[in-house]
Amino acid sequence: MTIAVNAKALQTGQDSPAVPRPDGPAHVIRDDAEAIRVAEALAVAFREGASERDRDNRRPVAELDAFSQSGLWSINVPRAFGGPEVSYRTLARVIAIVSAADPSIGQIAQNHLGIVAAIQTVSDPEQRALLFGEVLAGTRFGNAFSEIGTPRAADFQTRFVEDGDHVVVTGRKFYSTGALLAHLVPIVALDGEGRPWYAIAERDAPGLTVIDDWSAFGQRTTASGTVVIDAVRVPRTHLVPAWKGYAAPSANGAIFQVIQAAVDAGIAREALADTIAFVRTKSRPWIDSGQDRASDDPHTIRAVGDLTIRLHAAEALLDRAGLALDEAVADPTADSVAAAQLAVAEAKVLTTEIALLASNTLFELAGTRSTLAEANLDRHWRNARTHTLHDPVRWKYAIVGNHALNGVNPPFHAWS
Repeated sequence: MTIAVNAKALQTGQDSPAVPRPDGPAHVIRDDAEAIRVAEALAVAFREGASERDRDNRRPVAELDAFSQSGLWSINVPRAFGGPEVSYRTLARVIAIVSAADPSIGQIAQNHLGIVAAIQTVSDPEQRALLFGEVLAGTRFGNAFSEIGTPRAADFQTRFVEDGDHVVVTGRKFYSTGALLAHLVPIVALDGEGRPWYAIAERDAPGLTVIDDWSAFGQRTTASGTVVIDAVRVPRTHLVPAWKGYAAPSANGAIFQVIQAAVDAGIAREALADTIAFVRTKSRPWIDSGQDRASDDPHTIRAVGDLTIRLHAAEALLDRAGLALDEAVADPTADSVAAAQLAVAEAKVLTTEIALLASNTLFELAGTRSTLAEANLDRHWRNARTHTLHDPVRWKYAIVGNHALNGVNPPFHAWS
């Protein structure tokens, strides 16, 4: 698969223009097997140029168009509305495959797929038909969820007021992954009762400004910067009652989380692959090893074996989490949702640990030459270190331990 890149790099710190909607309808995936095949084909294309995009801070505009037009952005649209409704086990595998090639691209899809899941849970049939129709046509959701400067992540200042058949939204967001290159931007805003909704605004709506000011050292091309919402009008048809997803048992929070774990699994997979390739072709054996090739060094062999086992364990838990999510989505009870939350928490722990370990051990095994700027292998560690900060994995240990020891179910919110 060849992707033509003709989009000029966007300039950091500026108000960025909206991207056009696709010219034609997106492909619709038929089944789980096709989803995996399409993801693997895209990954080949995304891997080419991923290092340069990171180095040059160039947004993956053409790559994202190919991704969303491939049908992979509608894989969790229900069959009743024309989608493929693949399993969440498959969805997690898709994100891991894409993220191995370019984790920024994998992360950009995360909130879109989470919103699709939330719409299925909380929207009425008419709204589902409307919004799923947009998704199947190739429309991309971004996000304007998180805010900085509030006491806790769950505290929001952004609010809306009613105005006839519209609502008017005002606020300011950060960590807005995907908003820069989205067609529609779901904004978390509170109503007069303090309940959160997704107010889904047009990317080029008057008063909606997306500023390209993301300056983190990792996940550089997610453009997760600032969204300014200045009296933005959103039609009621696009006002989704997010609060309902946490008023009764649902897998919504765990779905968002499993995609995060899949991104980390992809980072780990590529870091290990690059370690093996570098050791085989460029590294020198240590003088005391008695070997002619670095790949025959017994200590290196053992370390690569250890990383491989840990990666496979993390991927197995990711698969297990996907299966638990499928059960919770099919029958959302307090027990099935808690089981999914716990399985996702366990996957999150191991994918976090192997992403950090593999991307760090790379340099120890590959040697000093691997630190040269021309290789840009530090991007794996930078991406792992940045992305795994999304929510503290130390609390995942606490969730699992408290359930095992005291029978306490995980807290029920968007981060669990």
